[in-house]
Amino acid sequence: QVQLVESGGGLVQAGGSLRLSCTASGRSFDRNTMGWFRQAPGKERNFVGSITGTYTSYADSVKGRFLISRDNSKNMVYLQMNSLKPEDTAVYYCAANIRNTNYKSPLAYNYWGRGTQVTVSS
Repeated sequence: QVQLVESGGGLVQAGGSLRLSCTASGRSFDRNTMGWFRQAPGKERNFVGSITGTYTSYADSVKGRFLISRDNSKNMVYLQMNSLKPEDTAVYYCAANIRNTNYKSPLAYNYWGRGTQVTVSS
C-alpha cells in the first residue's frame, strides 16, 4: 500500500522558518515528480513546488523563499520554508506524479498525503 505522510507543520511567526518532510512508503518514487501543494480554507489547492530528479520548480509566490529537496535513499522529500508570511497559512500536501507531466496541476498527481497544517501569525 502506497502512503505519503507529511510532518513538520506547526505555528510560526511571520519571518520564521519551517521544514516539512514527506515520507513515502509502499514503492519508490526516485524517478518520479514529487510535488508540494497547499490549500487555505475556502480556496483551491495550489501548486507550491515540485522536484523531478534534481530539477525543481516553484510557484512565483514562494520563489526565493522555499526550497524543495529529496533524499532518495530515505524515500523522503522536504520543503524548507523561509521568510514565512501570514498568507502562507494553509494545509500543505505532498504528492507523487508517476507520469512526470503537468507537474503544476494537482490533477496530474496520483498519490497524496493527508496534509500538515502550517499557520503563520503576524
